[in-house]
Amino acid sequence: MPDDALVEAVTNAGSVVVPTADADALVWIGGPAGFPPLPDTVRWVALATAGIEKFVAAGVFDDRRLWTNASGFYAAGVAEHALALLLAGLRQINTAVLDHWAKERIDPAVRTLRGATVAIVGAGGIGRELTPLLTACGARVIAVNRSGRSVPGADQTLPADRTDEVWALADHVVLAAPATAETQHLINSDTLAKLHPHTWIVNVARGPLIDQTALHRALVDGTIAGAALDVTDPEPLPLDDPLWSLPNVIITPHVANPASGLTREMAPFLAENIRRFEAGEELLAVVTPGAGY
Repeated sequence: MPDDALVEAVTNAGSVVVPTADADALVWIGGPAGFPPLPDTVRWVALATAGIEKFVAAGVFDDRRLWTNASGFYAAGVAEHALALLLAGLRQINTAVLDHWAKERIDPAVRTLRGATVAIVGAGGIGRELTPLLTACGARVIAVNRSGRSVPGADQTLPADRTDEVWALADHVVLAAPATAETQHLINSDTLAKLHPHTWIVNVARGPLIDQTALHRALVDGTIAGAALDVTDPEPLPLDDPLWSLPNVIITPHVANPASGLTREMAPFLAENIRRFEAGEELLAVVTPGAGY
């Protein structure tokens, strides 16, 4: 069934919605299950998700047409959620919600972003949006991205092959990287041991970036202070998973980019890509299937 927000984006861009058999482009807002066979006349497929690992695993991609994802389309909202999670942990809001007026325990655990160093690992669109929010709170930002190309506003930018240097430098870590073979269990027993007892880890990327068994052990042992997760592995996290029982864990149900508002957020970017497609210009968020994003 056509989505109203995306149909409006298509028509506002001067194009029309037609059956797939007659289309130059396909906008696909579902998952890989049910992805249709495509006629050769479809020259561009626009996916509605930023993460494409499930499409890669399902063998959906081909080299006969252009593919885009939604990388960066939802960055502002996800960055806002990441900041909220980090502040909730540092200011002990989660503990106060659970334990009410437990001032003697909560008071000494409250921390500030002022003067803290926050590493954003996978500093693409989300990192570019999150950096000024963190600096406005008085934090220093280390950005890590694939190329090492400077992220505006960050105090330091490192390439991905130097990620291991970050753990000892950062007070807190925000994960915003794609799920690939290289980022699988990026947070593990070794990396956790290099962090600090006051560190909070925020994950707004993909659950498999964290070895959750190692994370649970580090949280229980006090190796780090806490974790705030909008994504888990698996999703939803089973109700008997031990992470649910820890007071220093915040878990939100993958709502940094709410599914209920996804197409409204995507619509202006789709309209811009349609304009570029018609003009023969480079599209936003072109997928590199071999790289996994």
